[in-house]
Amino acid sequence: MSSEPSTETPESGLDDDSGPTDPSGSSIRAVVVALLMAFVGIALGSVLVIAGALGLRVLGVEITPLLAIVLSLVLATGVGFGGVAAAYLRYRGYGWSWVGVRVPTFRDLVFVAVGFLGAFGLAISASYVVTTLGVQTAQNQAAQTGFENPEVLLILIPAAILIIGPGEELLFRGVVQRRLREVFSPVIAIPFASLIFAAIHYTSLIGAPSARLVTISVLVLPTLVFGTVYELTDNIVVPALTHGIYNATLFSILYLGIKFADSMPQGGFLLF
Repeated sequence: MSSEPSTETPESGLDDDSGPTDPSGSSIRAVVVALLMAFVGIALGSVLVIAGALGLRVLGVEITPLLAIVLSLVLATGVGFGGVAAAYLRYRGYGWSWVGVRVPTFRDLVFVAVGFLGAFGLAISASYVVTTLGVQTAQNQAAQTGFENPEVLLILIPAAILIIGPGEELLFRGVVQRRLREVFSPVIAIPFASLIFAAIHYTSLIGAPSARLVTISVLVLPTLVFGTVYELTDNIVVPALTHGIYNATLFSILYLGIKFADSMPQGGFLLF
Protein backbone atom coordinates (compact mmCIF):
# COMPACT_ATOMS: atom_id res chain seq x y z
CA MET A 1 0.00 0.00 0.00
CA SER A 2 1.41 3.40 -0.86
CA SER A 3 2.44 5.62 2.00
CA GLU A 4 3.66 9.07 2.89
CA PRO A 5 7.45 8.77 3.28
CA SER A 6 7.73 11.22 6.16
CA THR A 7 5.22 9.51 8.42
CA GLU A 8 4.37 6.02 7.17
CA THR A 9 7.69 4.30 6.75
CA PRO A 10 6.91 1.51 9.25
CA GLU A 11 4.22 0.16 6.94
CA SER A 12 5.04 -2.60 4.51
CA GLY A 13 1.59 -3.02 2.97
CA LEU A 14 -1.20 -5.51 3.31
CA ASP A 15 0.13 -7.71 0.49
CA ASP A 16 2.82 -9.12 2.73
CA ASP A 17 1.36 -12.21 4.34
CA SER A 18 4.65 -13.27 5.92
CA GLY A 19 3.67 -11.90 9.32
CA PRO A 20 3.23 -8.72 11.31
CA THR A 21 4.03 -5.45 9.58
CA ASP A 22 5.16 -3.89 12.86
CA PRO A 23 6.93 -6.60 14.89
CA SER A 24 7.85 -4.11 17.62
CA GLY A 25 4.22 -3.14 18.20
CA SER A 26 2.20 -4.44 21.12
CA SER A 27 -0.43 -7.00 20.15
CA ILE A 28 -2.48 -6.12 23.23
CA ARG A 29 -2.36 -2.44 22.33
CA ALA A 30 -3.46 -3.19 18.76
CA VAL A 31 -6.43 -5.20 20.00
CA VAL A 32 -7.42 -2.49 22.48
CA VAL A 33 -7.17 0.23 19.81
CA ALA A 34 -9.19 -1.86 17.33
CA LEU A 35 -11.95 -2.48 19.87
CA LEU A 36 -11.88 1.15 21.00
CA MET A 37 -12.23 2.48 17.44
CA ALA A 38 -15.24 0.21 16.85
CA PHE A 39 -16.85 1.27 20.14
CA VAL A 40 -16.20 4.97 19.57
CA GLY A 41 -17.59 4.75 16.04
CA ILE A 42 -20.82 3.15 17.26
CA ALA A 43 -21.11 5.49 20.27
CA LEU A 44 -20.48 8.65 18.26
CA GLY A 45 -22.92 7.59 15.56
CA SER A 46 -25.62 6.86 18.13
CA VAL A 47 -25.11 10.19 19.89
CA LEU A 48 -25.26 12.09 16.59
CA VAL A 49 -28.48 10.34 15.53
CA ILE A 50 -30.14 11.01 18.89
CA ALA A 51 -29.02 14.65 18.86
CA GLY A 52 -30.20 15.08 15.29
CA ALA A 53 -33.60 13.56 16.03
CA LEU A 54 -34.04 15.70 19.15
CA GLY A 55 -33.05 18.82 17.23
CA LEU A 56 -35.60 18.09 14.51
CA ARG A 57 -38.33 17.42 17.07
CA VAL A 58 -37.60 20.77 18.72
CA LEU A 59 -38.10 22.35 15.31
CA GLY A 60 -41.42 20.56 15.01
CA VAL A 61 -40.29 18.02 12.41
CA GLU A 62 -41.92 14.59 12.66
CA ILE A 63 -39.43 11.72 12.66
CA THR A 64 -40.86 9.34 10.08
CA PRO A 65 -39.29 5.91 9.36
CA LEU A 66 -37.79 7.36 6.17
CA LEU A 67 -36.27 10.33 8.01
CA ALA A 68 -34.97 8.04 10.76
CA ILE A 69 -33.14 5.94 8.15
CA VAL A 70 -31.68 9.06 6.53
CA LEU A 71 -30.46 10.32 9.91
CA SER A 72 -28.86 6.97 10.65
CA LEU A 73 -27.17 6.78 7.25
CA VAL A 74 -25.80 10.31 7.25
CA LEU A 75 -25.00 10.84 10.93
CA ALA A 76 -24.09 7.35 12.14
CA THR A 77 -22.53 5.64 9.13
CA GLY A 78 -21.28 8.70 7.28
CA VAL A 79 -20.26 11.24 9.92
CA GLY A 80 -19.81 8.82 12.85
CA PHE A 81 -17.82 6.02 11.22
CA GLY A 82 -16.14 8.24 8.67
CA GLY A 83 -15.32 10.87 11.27
CA VAL A 84 -13.72 8.39 13.67
CA ALA A 85 -11.62 6.94 10.85
CA ALA A 86 -10.51 10.41 9.74
CA ALA A 87 -9.69 11.42 13.33
CA TYR A 88 -7.62 8.27 13.79
CA LEU A 89 -5.63 8.93 10.63
CA ARG A 90 -5.04 12.52 11.70
CA TYR A 91 -3.96 11.44 15.18
CA ARG A 92 -1.37 9.06 13.76
CA GLY A 93 -0.24 11.57 11.16
CA TYR A 94 -1.25 9.39 8.22
CA GLY A 95 -2.88 10.37 4.96
CA TRP A 96 -5.71 8.57 3.19
CA SER A 97 -3.11 6.54 1.32
CA TRP A 98 -2.55 4.55 4.53
CA VAL A 99 -5.92 2.86 4.07
CA GLY A 100 -5.48 2.65 0.30
CA VAL A 101 -7.94 5.19 -1.07
CA ARG A 102 -7.46 5.15 -4.82
CA VAL A 103 -9.33 4.65 -8.08
CA PRO A 104 -9.81 0.90 -8.63
CA THR A 105 -7.98 -0.78 -11.48
CA PHE A 106 -9.44 -3.49 -13.69
CA ARG A 107 -7.86 -6.07 -11.37
CA ASP A 108 -9.54 -4.40 -8.40
CA LEU A 109 -12.93 -4.53 -10.14
CA VAL A 110 -12.43 -8.25 -10.77
CA PHE A 111 -11.93 -8.70 -7.04
CA VAL A 112 -15.10 -6.68 -6.42
CA ALA A 113 -17.08 -9.05 -8.66
CA VAL A 114 -15.53 -12.21 -7.21
CA GLY A 115 -15.88 -10.86 -3.68
CA PHE A 116 -19.55 -10.06 -4.18
CA LEU A 117 -20.30 -13.54 -5.53
CA GLY A 118 -18.34 -15.11 -2.69
CA ALA A 119 -20.03 -13.03 0.03
CA PHE A 120 -23.49 -13.56 -1.44
CA GLY A 121 -22.91 -17.29 -1.88
CA LEU A 122 -21.66 -17.73 1.68
CA ALA A 123 -24.55 -15.72 3.13
CA ILE A 124 -27.22 -17.62 1.20
CA SER A 125 -25.60 -20.99 1.95
CA ALA A 126 -25.39 -20.20 5.67
CA SER A 127 -28.99 -18.97 5.64
CA TYR A 128 -30.10 -22.22 4.00
CA VAL A 129 -28.25 -24.34 6.56
CA VAL A 130 -29.67 -22.37 9.48
CA THR A 131 -33.19 -22.60 8.06
CA THR A 132 -32.84 -26.33 7.39
CA LEU A 133 -31.69 -26.95 10.95
CA GLY A 134 -34.63 -24.95 12.26
CA VAL A 135 -32.39 -22.68 14.31
CA GLN A 136 -34.01 -19.43 15.39
CA THR A 137 -32.43 -16.28 13.95
CA ALA A 138 -32.84 -12.58 14.63
CA GLN A 139 -34.31 -10.02 12.23
CA ASN A 140 -32.32 -6.99 11.12
CA GLN A 141 -34.05 -3.71 12.06
CA ALA A 142 -33.38 -2.25 8.62
CA ALA A 143 -35.10 -5.22 6.99
CA GLN A 144 -38.02 -4.92 9.40
CA THR A 145 -38.37 -1.20 8.70
CA GLY A 146 -38.19 -1.90 4.98
CA PHE A 147 -40.89 -4.53 5.23
CA GLU A 148 -43.20 -2.09 7.03
CA ASN A 149 -42.23 0.88 4.83
CA PRO A 150 -41.04 -0.34 1.39
CA GLU A 151 -40.23 3.22 0.26
CA VAL A 152 -37.35 3.20 2.75
CA LEU A 153 -35.68 0.47 0.68
CA LEU A 154 -35.57 2.77 -2.35
CA ILE A 155 -33.28 5.00 -0.28
CA LEU A 156 -31.27 2.14 1.18
CA ILE A 157 -30.43 0.56 -2.19
CA PRO A 158 -28.29 3.45 -3.50
CA ALA A 159 -27.19 4.39 0.03
CA ALA A 160 -25.70 0.91 0.43
CA ILE A 161 -23.15 1.72 -2.27
CA LEU A 162 -22.71 5.44 -1.59
CA ILE A 163 -22.72 5.54 2.23
CA ILE A 164 -22.99 2.17 4.00
CA GLY A 165 -20.22 0.36 2.16
CA PRO A 166 -17.70 3.24 2.24
CA GLY A 167 -18.46 4.31 5.81
CA GLU A 168 -18.37 0.87 7.40
CA GLU A 169 -15.40 -0.40 5.40
CA LEU A 170 -13.35 2.73 6.04
CA LEU A 171 -13.64 2.21 9.79
CA PHE A 172 -13.72 -1.57 10.14
CA ARG A 173 -11.36 -2.58 7.37
CA GLY A 174 -9.35 0.59 6.83
CA VAL A 175 -8.76 1.31 10.52
CA VAL A 176 -9.69 -1.72 12.65
CA GLN A 177 -8.30 -4.43 10.37
CA ARG A 178 -5.38 -2.26 9.29
CA ARG A 179 -4.41 -1.62 12.90
CA LEU A 180 -4.58 -5.31 13.74
CA ARG A 181 -2.57 -6.06 10.62
CA GLU A 182 0.34 -4.04 12.01
CA VAL A 183 1.05 -6.74 14.58
CA PHE A 184 -0.82 -9.83 13.37
CA SER A 185 -0.74 -11.94 10.22
CA PRO A 186 -3.76 -11.88 7.86
CA VAL A 187 -5.11 -15.19 9.18
CA ILE A 188 -5.57 -13.53 12.58
CA ALA A 189 -6.31 -9.92 11.66
CA ILE A 190 -9.05 -10.62 9.10
CA PRO A 191 -11.21 -12.96 11.27
CA PHE A 192 -10.71 -10.76 14.33
CA ALA A 193 -11.80 -7.60 12.49
CA SER A 194 -14.70 -9.51 10.96
CA LEU A 195 -15.86 -10.73 14.36
CA ILE A 196 -15.71 -7.18 15.76
CA PHE A 197 -17.71 -5.87 12.81
CA ALA A 198 -20.37 -8.59 13.06
CA ALA A 199 -20.63 -8.22 16.83
CA ILE A 200 -21.46 -4.50 16.67
CA HIS A 201 -24.70 -5.45 14.90
CA TYR A 202 -26.02 -7.12 18.06
CA THR A 203 -28.04 -4.06 19.07
CA SER A 204 -29.45 -3.62 15.55
CA LEU A 205 -31.04 -7.08 15.60
CA ILE A 206 -34.50 -8.00 16.83
CA GLY A 207 -34.89 -11.27 18.72
CA ALA A 208 -33.70 -13.35 21.66
CA PRO A 209 -29.99 -13.20 22.62
CA SER A 210 -29.40 -16.72 21.28
CA ALA A 211 -31.06 -15.81 17.96
CA ARG A 212 -28.90 -12.70 17.70
CA LEU A 213 -25.74 -14.72 18.27
CA VAL A 214 -26.73 -17.15 15.51
CA THR A 215 -27.29 -14.26 13.11
CA ILE A 216 -23.98 -12.64 14.08
CA SER A 217 -22.26 -15.96 13.34
CA VAL A 218 -23.77 -15.88 9.86
CA LEU A 219 -22.78 -12.23 9.35
CA VAL A 220 -19.13 -13.06 9.99
CA LEU A 221 -18.95 -15.10 6.76
CA PRO A 222 -19.46 -12.37 4.12
CA THR A 223 -17.39 -10.02 6.29
CA LEU A 224 -14.45 -12.40 5.95
CA VAL A 225 -14.71 -11.89 2.20
CA PHE A 226 -14.62 -8.10 2.57
CA GLY A 227 -11.50 -8.36 4.69
CA THR A 228 -9.87 -10.75 2.26
CA VAL A 229 -10.37 -8.61 -0.84
CA TYR A 230 -8.93 -5.66 1.09
CA GLU A 231 -5.92 -7.76 2.02
CA LEU A 232 -5.40 -8.84 -1.59
CA THR A 233 -5.81 -5.42 -3.23
CA ASP A 234 -4.59 -2.87 -0.65
CA ASN A 235 -7.45 -0.67 -1.87
CA ILE A 236 -10.25 0.23 0.55
CA VAL A 237 -12.50 1.06 -2.39
CA VAL A 238 -12.64 -2.65 -3.25
CA PRO A 239 -14.28 -3.90 -0.02
CA ALA A 240 -16.41 -0.73 0.06
CA LEU A 241 -17.86 -1.54 -3.37
CA THR A 242 -18.14 -5.25 -2.59
CA HIS A 243 -19.97 -4.55 0.65
CA GLY A 244 -22.16 -1.87 -0.92
CA ILE A 245 -23.22 -4.00 -3.87
CA TYR A 246 -23.86 -6.95 -1.54
CA ASN A 247 -26.17 -4.89 0.67
CA ALA A 248 -27.86 -3.20 -2.30
CA THR A 249 -28.61 -6.62 -3.79
CA LEU A 250 -30.21 -7.86 -0.57
CA PHE A 251 -32.22 -4.65 -0.17
CA SER A 252 -33.40 -5.05 -3.77
CA ILE A 253 -34.43 -8.67 -3.16
CA LEU A 254 -36.33 -7.57 -0.08
CA TYR A 255 -38.10 -4.79 -1.98
CA LEU A 256 -39.09 -7.06 -4.86
CA GLY A 257 -40.28 -9.70 -2.42
CA ILE A 258 -42.50 -7.21 -0.64
CA LYS A 259 -43.91 -5.62 -3.79
CA PHE A 260 -44.54 -8.75 -5.83
CA ALA A 261 -44.76 -11.60 -3.33
CA ASP A 262 -46.22 -9.64 -0.41
CA SER A 263 -43.96 -11.51 1.98
CA MET A 264 -40.64 -11.18 3.74
CA PRO A 265 -37.92 -12.90 1.70
CA GLN A 266 -35.95 -15.48 3.62
CA GLY A 267 -32.49 -14.24 4.53
CA GLY A 268 -33.52 -10.67 5.27
CA PHE A 269 -31.55 -10.93 8.50
CA LEU A 270 -28.36 -11.06 6.44
CA LEU A 271 -28.50 -7.35 5.71
CA PHE A 272 -25.84 -5.25 7.36
